[in-house]
Amino acid sequence: MSKTALLFAGQGAQVVGMGRDLAEKFPSAKRYFDRANEILGYDLASICFNGPETELTKTENAQPGIFLVSWIAFQLLREKIPNLEFHVTAGLSLGEFTALTAAGVTSFEDGLRIVRERGRFMQEACEVTQGSMAAIIGLDEAPTREVCVEAGVELANLNCPGQIVISGEAEKITKACDLAKAKGAKRALPLPVAGAYHSHLMASAQPKLKSVLEGVVFNESSVPVISNVTAEPHGAIEAIREKLVAQVTSSVRWEASMRYLLAQGFTRFIELGPGTALSGFMKRIDKTVQMQNVTDVASLEGIS
Repeated sequence: MSKTALLFAGQGAQVVGMGRDLAEKFPSAKRYFDRANEILGYDLASICFNGPETELTKTENAQPGIFLVSWIAFQLLREKIPNLEFHVTAGLSLGEFTALTAAGVTSFEDGLRIVRERGRFMQEACEVTQGSMAAIIGLDEAPTREVCVEAGVELANLNCPGQIVISGEAEKITKACDLAKAKGAKRALPLPVAGAYHSHLMASAQPKLKSVLEGVVFNESSVPVISNVTAEPHGAIEAIREKLVAQVTSSVRWEASMRYLLAQGFTRFIELGPGTALSGFMKRIDKTVQMQNVTDVASLEGIS
């Protein structure tokens, strides 16, 4: 039997206009955008549809916006394929919260509120630190770790072979890029981000997020959900909360997560939400699997 995994987009996937055609064509999508506006008390739908880009890119808007569009893509996929069977969920950083919501651990309403607050706490951490990130292209993990130790920065995302993201203080990231090139990296590209995500510079967000999560009802998941921190399925409910707090400063072990699923016999992966970054990562991890995505009307209509 074919085993299907649902993958949910992470921060950085946001793009002005995301979800607009889905809301225009599908009444259920429009209802979710309207409901999100009610829950949050501001017009998130307009920011997703119309920007401006500077507003959408703010962490406090990008995170709930991507969560919302990804959730709607999930719901529309279920409408299109009523007998859809999926056996695990996973998401990149922010996407882990969507994955947990899709597995029934939190309600849509609570999931949306959590990611809005998470985004706000991380934005606050960005504003009091001088952080940055960079993508290291074409350098293996071991020498990249050596670069991090030498420059005093951290591994943020282990996305796929040949693509690792580092995070830390801005001037140290500049040094790390130079060191990576000297060790043979094809490219070392500073990223246009607000701060040093998945590093110790985000630590001030953790107790605030912990407090929010303690006030939310968590349920047993309907399917396993992969943790970014461990690259394995989450365990008990209380441990989920702990891992989500740890995730703020921990490395996102995406490649290891996907290799875990491949080892478990998963052969079909569906990426949900804006962009196709996760599909691109999978091509670098294993080209033989079936990879699909739902990001807009055209991609939804093309899936079966």
